[in-house]
Amino acid sequence: MTLADIKAKSSASGGKATARPTVFVDGASGTTGLEIRQRLDRQGDVTVKSLDGDKRKDPAAKRALMAEVDLVILCLPDDAARETVALIDGMGADAPKVLDASTAFRVAPDWTYGFPELTPDQADRIKAARKVTNPGCYPTGSIALLRPLTDAGLIPQDYPVTINAVSGYSGGGKSMIESFEKGTAPAFELYGLGFEHKHLPETQKYANLTRRPIFVPSVGDYRKGMLVSLPLHLDTLPGQPDGAALHAVLEKRYAGSTYVSVMPLDNTAAKSGRIEPEALNGSNKLELHVFASDKHRQAVLVARLDNLGKGASGAAVQNMRLMLGLPDTGQD
Repeated sequence: MTLADIKAKSSASGGKATARPTVFVDGASGTTGLEIRQRLDRQGDVTVKSLDGDKRKDPAAKRALMAEVDLVILCLPDDAARETVALIDGMGADAPKVLDASTAFRVAPDWTYGFPELTPDQADRIKAARKVTNPGCYPTGSIALLRPLTDAGLIPQDYPVTINAVSGYSGGGKSMIESFEKGTAPAFELYGLGFEHKHLPETQKYANLTRRPIFVPSVGDYRKGMLVSLPLHLDTLPGQPDGAALHAVLEKRYAGSTYVSVMPLDNTAAKSGRIEPEALNGSNKLELHVFASDKHRQAVLVARLDNLGKGASGAAVQNMRLMLGLPDTGQD
């Protein structure tokens, strides 16, 4: 009898119905993995399993552990994620569900994109999926702003979109974190100026754009927090909408969302003309702001999030709960 048969039999008899689901976080020592573990510890309704240090790179030990769990969360470099997924694919009926936090499968056709708020039915797709790819931090903000507007026809699919963004240094991996914490990094810098940033393919695909956007990321001397901004000339858009029309489309799309909020047009940030990146740190929240000028017929749409929250680990836990059929507690 396979593990799948045992699970099915136990579930049918009621034996597994009340048991905690089991999860293996592969790569739990990295930035994203550590944050996921901390969030799971706070939620307390999932059993997290792990491998001893000397067995982490042992394929046989990893395969044996994965056969025991309901879901594997991969917090690995792309190549290592591909190797582990190949191992899972070879497990047949014993294979667990898999949630990958790397960029390896973000645009793969047989994977489900893990942004539950992407469309009204995306959360249901994630619930039914066996393979889910967790979104990147920058694309989360970009797609949240763009997709409702391209779906509504307010931004054409071939519109020349420019996306500017700034993140805390924790999103840059071990070497970047070390350079900032040692004081050897600059206070601020643009990067990705070779036009090949790894987040561009998923941004274009899931924002429903046919023209590749220009993406200008940057990093500041603070640990975490992110702003993603989208500048628009309103008179170049179909129907020449004003800021209120853009805001109404976003508000309609995310009405009732637990984690995505469309902020009022007259909020504090709009009145001050300023917005800082760290206000949502530690949460799984995503705020969308519309700053617009009727006088100049221009707008800047801004997404604010924690790059390690809704931009990484918080999103992973949200997706995990959907995949395991756990209730949404609204916890950050």
